[in-house]
Amino acid sequence: MSITPTVLALDFDGVLCDGLKEYFKTAWHAYCNLWQPEDPTAPDGLAESFYRLRPVVETGWEMPVVIRAILLGIPEAVILRDWSAIAQKIVSEENLDPSKLVAEVDGTRDQWIAADAESWLAEHRFYPGVSDRLQAILETETHVAIISTKEGRFIQQLLQQQGIDLTNLQIFGKEVKRPKSAILQELLHVFGKGASFWFVEDRFKTLQAIQKQPELGNVKLFLADWGYNTSAERELAAHDADIHLISLDQFAGDFATWLK
Repeated sequence: MSITPTVLALDFDGVLCDGLKEYFKTAWHAYCNLWQPEDPTAPDGLAESFYRLRPVVETGWEMPVVIRAILLGIPEAVILRDWSAIAQKIVSEENLDPSKLVAEVDGTRDQWIAADAESWLAEHRFYPGVSDRLQAILETETHVAIISTKEGRFIQQLLQQQGIDLTNLQIFGKEVKRPKSAILQELLHVFGKGASFWFVEDRFKTLQAIQKQPELGNVKLFLADWGYNTSAERELAAHDADIHLISLDQFAGDFATWLK
């Protein structure tokens, strides 16, 4: 008997697409607009530090705040451990408005895309094998939904660049303004309790939040070990009976291999 989910829900950033270079360039440009540093050239090592800290970012407005934390000299280990408190402190002490941070980050992206869409797209790469695997799944009876905090229009542009047929793909981007757990619940209502649901995410805390909701107890949860998570989080997932730690090779293979 084949193992095939009725609904496969996928995060985008960190599961299908690696946008670390774009994240940093957008975040640095937004940071410069917000904090007006004397030198608009990013300091040596800043990008690499930002890449290592990307796992703490849940929504885009936090990206320039991560850069602020780095430049304030807060150690990476402390940021990884206490990011929520650190972000709140920076926002409070520097009188920042998260909605304005959102507008700055999105506006930076919009201006970049409007001026040179090709260079923006070029800063992203899809993880090896995922585009072919996604297209193959879309040609089956499995319903595929992308649930992401990235804006849906950006997701569409990137998928279209990969030649992905969007006809049978449902995209829930940041604009829906609902948590991933709420979207999963909506899909459960649509497809019914008899359907099998799988969700692939690279953020361990998101999976933990879903675990706490009894109505989502039948959703099979997968942590993408190639995404924006830490070795400590992968270790926790490996010892969690309700979360499957999945590799890129497994993702690119048959569904049966995902559960091994």
